[in-house]
Amino acid sequence: MATWCVRAIRQSSSVIASPSLVRATPRLLCTAAQQKSSGPGTEEENGTQKPEPSAAEKACIEEKTQLEEQLKDVTDKYKRALADTENLRQRSQKMIDDAKLYGIQGFCKDLLEVADILEKATESVPKTEISTANPHLKNLYDGLVMTEVRIQKVFQKHGLVKLNPDGQKFDPYEHEAVFHAPMEGKEAGTIAVVTKVGYKLHGRTLRPALVGVVKAP
Repeated sequence: MATWCVRAIRQSSSVIASPSLVRATPRLLCTAAQQKSSGPGTEEENGTQKPEPSAAEKACIEEKTQLEEQLKDVTDKYKRALADTENLRQRSQKMIDDAKLYGIQGFCKDLLEVADILEKATESVPKTEISTANPHLKNLYDGLVMTEVRIQKVFQKHGLVKLNPDGQKFDPYEHEAVFHAPMEGKEAGTIAVVTKVGYKLHGRTLRPALVGVVKAP
């Protein structure tokens, strides 16, 4: 019995000390480590799905979407309101500027009649009668001429410009044709006669000039 025990111990010790078993042990350990690392894998690789969101999470998502839509709508309305306000400001500023420029339009129209009377008065005086032999008429004529020159300077100071388009092309925005007649030596469509001068206030026609236009024969 003792002999059998000794033999068994020797066999077991030889197995343990065997080089092949020692070399195989690291391989077994590496294989086990690889199996452990490859393991179950991620949920996406294994084809598993995430759990359904809870009712509270769904409510939060819906509320977030609604708030984003409301923010977009409010932002759009705000931008539109800014644009409308800017347009209103520009229109109001233009109205103020126009009021400053053309606020005297009615007053200027009334003064034009005075200027017309002065012009007619100076034109009606015979040039042959204006001499030192007739000092009263000469002084009166000189006074009318000085008044007419002065009133034209005042007109120009306030942007009122005289229109005397004799020989120019007819412009319906500045001229008003009172008659058409053929005239030799003049191009059709040009102004041959100015019966009444016109005026412009800051580039806007205040009163069109009354003219006679040449027409083709």
